[in-house]
Amino acid sequence: MTMALLFGGFGCATEREHEGKAKKLEAAAKISRAEAERIALGHVPGGSVKEGEIEKEKGKVFWSFDITTPGSRDISEVHVDAQTGEVLGVEKETAENVASEKKKEKRKENEEDEKEEKK
Repeated sequence: MTMALLFGGFGCATEREHEGKAKKLEAAAKISRAEAERIALGHVPGGSVKEGEIEKEKGKVFWSFDITTPGSRDISEVHVDAQTGEVLGVEKETAENVASEKKKEKRKENEEDEKEEKK
């Protein structure tokens, strides 16, 4: 959002669309964010949530949390099923992998913004 504000609101429609989709997914979820966060933290002892969001991939709705632990630069990404509360996976990511992933996501967002502008 900060980037959008810096560049004169560029991309705000896409952010609003993303927020709207997230709200719809949250409304359909049986497991609240707080409950999913508690479940995720149970799989990363001593961790704290850095980021969290609800996502839908391949027809499955889940909560995704990036969790940091003291003394480590690595991030544990934990996916919790939004319907059942089942942990779908725990993946360790290095700080370098996280930075690379963020760059890819940003590029994808920019490509989507460009497509919207062309419409």
